[in-house]
Amino acid sequence: MSEIIDPPSPSQTPSSGIQRLKPNAVGLVGVLFMAVATAAPITAMVGNVPISVGFGNGAYAPAGYFVATIVLTLFAIGYAAMSKHITATGAFYGYISHGLGRIVGLGAGFLTALAYMVFEASLIGIFSFFGNDLFKSFFGIDVPWIVFAVVMLAVNAVLTYFDINLAAKVLGVFLITEIVMLAMMALSVVFTGGGPQGWSLGSLNPLNGFHSLSGEVAGADGSMIAVAGSAGVGLFFAFWSWVGFESSAMYGEESRNPKKIIPIAVISSVVGIGVFYVLVSWLAIVGTGPQNAVALAQDSSTAGNIFFNPVHEHLGQWAVDLFKILLMTGSFACGMAFHNCAARYLYALGRENIIPGMRKTIGATHPVHGSPHIAGFVQTGFATLVVLFFDLTGRDPYTGLYGLMALLGTTAIMIVQALAAFSVISYFHVQKRHPETANWFTTFLAPLLGGTGMLYVIYLLAKNASFAAGAAASDWVFTAIPYVVGIVGIGGVLLALFLKYRDPQRYSDLGRTVLEEAHER
Repeated sequence: MSEIIDPPSPSQTPSSGIQRLKPNAVGLVGVLFMAVATAAPITAMVGNVPISVGFGNGAYAPAGYFVATIVLTLFAIGYAAMSKHITATGAFYGYISHGLGRIVGLGAGFLTALAYMVFEASLIGIFSFFGNDLFKSFFGIDVPWIVFAVVMLAVNAVLTYFDINLAAKVLGVFLITEIVMLAMMALSVVFTGGGPQGWSLGSLNPLNGFHSLSGEVAGADGSMIAVAGSAGVGLFFAFWSWVGFESSAMYGEESRNPKKIIPIAVISSVVGIGVFYVLVSWLAIVGTGPQNAVALAQDSSTAGNIFFNPVHEHLGQWAVDLFKILLMTGSFACGMAFHNCAARYLYALGRENIIPGMRKTIGATHPVHGSPHIAGFVQTGFATLVVLFFDLTGRDPYTGLYGLMALLGTTAIMIVQALAAFSVISYFHVQKRHPETANWFTTFLAPLLGGTGMLYVIYLLAKNASFAAGAAASDWVFTAIPYVVGIVGIGGVLLALFLKYRDPQRYSDLGRTVLEEAHER
């Protein structure tokens, strides 16, 4: 307990021999682009909303997104408060190390690195799936999905090797196009007077987010179809749609005036994504018709029509074709953003020389571009191995690579988010750090409620993991997920304990590499 209550003074912050990322490289807009790109709005909407509609809370799926917006905003309030005092590339790792101690911090750092590393591989899977489908639909060519995967791996490696501004600009273009497409769909419903079955205003009541789907709906042939779902499924897929928003904090060391823009980026990305998700999911359901949407969502081959039908009806076939192209580019942007995240977490762990030699390898930065280039190549190598494993073993890029790696990463990151919320309370109210900033709501009640909400989401994940995995639930990779998460997290804890007793100097550096003047502000 003494370790948690009495953290090191600012003078103990390690700096000797550490190569820093390029300072002042990106502004608020760039940070927002990279944070929102990890949430992949178009992929999250088309991929997750139909599942929530068909097997979760039915037409009340937008209410589930409303609930997620509230919980994640509470979490973000405390997270933003922490970012005003600690600016570190290993955001979760640094925050939890300061709030809950180095031992828990290193375990969380390992889990976060694992999550972002497998998220890139996951998004490569869905990008490749969309690419294969697009070429078959448009050109009648069946290009093996592994071809798209290799191309994405190569492009990610090249783009993230250079100045972070290049990655931000590429992500910005892709992100803007997918947001514009979703907004066009939503606005077309508004300006044409709604949908065939009314405005479904009950979909916007957050209390309905806890409503489970049940009853009957009319199918395409007019026959009645019995439907049933679980509110837990709908809520889980709603929360899943946000994964990655927290990455804004890891760009603090590369941003201009991080004490000001990172808290703004954290809060605005959560609230902005949330409002957008609620409105887009609601208007897609309204445009299709609540009962029609539930019927379409029962079959994966028609589920996407919840979005495509209003687009086709109001904008035309050209817009549907563009929508499908943007699904591909949106998943690419998301994968690229996660590549950036993974590289920076590997760099953050490496520069503290946890294992001798790491500081000069994955903890090094490019002398010209200031990028974590070696960590980036390590991440590319890891993602390549994962992708090749799924290809060579004959697994599907969508249900296998995308679905299973997303579940693995989500399991890890949800645990870390809960720890981060409680670390805020410990930092400000147990350790009594920065009493001038501590506040009953922003640094205590908000993170307490947010962290409790995260624990509930972890429960939902455990309860609905088999359903989320779909056809891949029988795969041994799915069965191994909790064991992998446990081994990685406990491995970080054990390594920290080993360093504490065998190498106190290296142990004292854990989670303490922060931007200058980050402690006392």
